[in-house]
Amino acid sequence: MTPVASPSPGVLNLTRELEIVVAHIVRTVEELSHIDPARVLLCISSTRSGGVGGMYAKIHPLRFPGGTRSSEHRRGRHIYVSTMPTVVHREVEVLYVIYFLLPRFFDLPPREKLVTIFHELYHISPAFDGDIRRFPGRNFAHGSSTRRYNSHMARLVDAYLAAHDTPSILSFMDGTMAELRGRHRVLVGRRLPVPRIRTERR
Repeated sequence: MTPVASPSPGVLNLTRELEIVVAHIVRTVEELSHIDPARVLLCISSTRSGGVGGMYAKIHPLRFPGGTRSSEHRRGRHIYVSTMPTVVHREVEVLYVIYFLLPRFFDLPPREKLVTIFHELYHISPAFDGDIRRFPGRNFAHGSSTRRYNSHMARLVDAYLAAHDTPSILSFMDGTMAELRGRHRVLVGRRLPVPRIRTERR
């Protein structure tokens, strides 16, 4: 894991700022109050292209359905066991890793950045067991309609902003990645290779 630099003049720590925002969201938004931010690791990851097209963030759960660390499955005559990796941060075992893709995420308008954050947080299971929230049907990640899922996130964001009058903790989201680089001497953030599931034949 790449360590996050200590704050210093002219340095903007992107993941630290995002941690502050996420902590405030889960503390004040009832639908996300089941989340323990200490067990959700926020990271940044670079993309090859900017602009506002494509994926902006992604979540990696560190447990299988039901919160189990391992899962068995059969291939032909053989049984394989897949095991989730262990990720520890600040002496706490992490259940979820969320990556924000740069520069694409920060090229979004401020409200859309928030919608993206809410989108990823809402994927976290209400049981907070390391698995994602699962909807009935084939599209278990977003339910019967991804558009309806995103519309619900937008309503949650609007309610959050109305209740808190655009907290000052969101000020770092104002501007594109290029504008952030122009305002700060250095941008830093936590990076972590994507956790890999280990699969072995039993």
